[in-house]
Amino acid sequence: MLVNLNDVLPEAANSDYAVPCFNIFGYEDARAIVDAAEEVNKPVILACNKDVIDFYGPVIAATMFSELAKNSSQKVVLHLDHTYEEHIVYQAIKAGFSSVMFDGSQLSLTDNIARTKKVAEVAHACGVSVEGEIGSVPYQEGRDHIKTIDTSPSEAQQYAEQSDLDCIALSIGNVHRLTEPTSVIDFELLKKVEALVSKPLVIHGTSGIRDEDILKLKKTRVSKFNIGTSLRQALGHNLRDYMNAETAKFDRLYFMKKAMPHVREEAIRCFKLLS
Repeated sequence: MLVNLNDVLPEAANSDYAVPCFNIFGYEDARAIVDAAEEVNKPVILACNKDVIDFYGPVIAATMFSELAKNSSQKVVLHLDHTYEEHIVYQAIKAGFSSVMFDGSQLSLTDNIARTKKVAEVAHACGVSVEGEIGSVPYQEGRDHIKTIDTSPSEAQQYAEQSDLDCIALSIGNVHRLTEPTSVIDFELLKKVEALVSKPLVIHGTSGIRDEDILKLKKTRVSKFNIGTSLRQALGHNLRDYMNAETAKFDRLYFMKKAMPHVREEAIRCFKLLS
């Protein structure tokens, strides 16, 4: 069933588990993830990043992925990931996304609050949840314009209280698109944020975080972990191996059906880690 973040995150924030948010890039990996959610009987978040929205457009993405959500026996959120332009956020809301992230992390605190609040007003009127970011989570590769800024606890408090959003993404040592778990998480900084912010918290760049740190993080108010790279690796590496092994074959679905179980297995591993 299609739900928004407010249907799954508050309970997780007050418990010792978290909800995985998987970046999806096509029907096959999205289907594998929803199948995994149904197998483990857990809610899940499907997230479309900027690359996906630039390629499909909000309408096609919403149409394709929302049908998977609506037809699932589990709670499924269809979430628009990092988006810097309000008009795209509004297009996604109109198209059927149940949750959106307006990313004002590169703005001043004042502008981030003001623009997030306007997005939240529109989104909430449509029954859509809103995520924002305070501080700035860097990228290992791509998007070189994104800054590295640790979250300020006092700014996080101000952002949470004045922007009317539903959950907040933090920068506490996590990094997007790491292919190895080398992030060094600042747990002391997280404690300071938790002392001032009651909203559910979000961690991006989960593939770059060690399992032992994820186990500690899920017991805090971090209720949503964004996961992309490890699933892209599961699909891409196995797809390449299958294609190299059968060079006479060329049918897309033949190979995708072989690779999809590896995505499902990685998703199940993540579900178990966060349960």
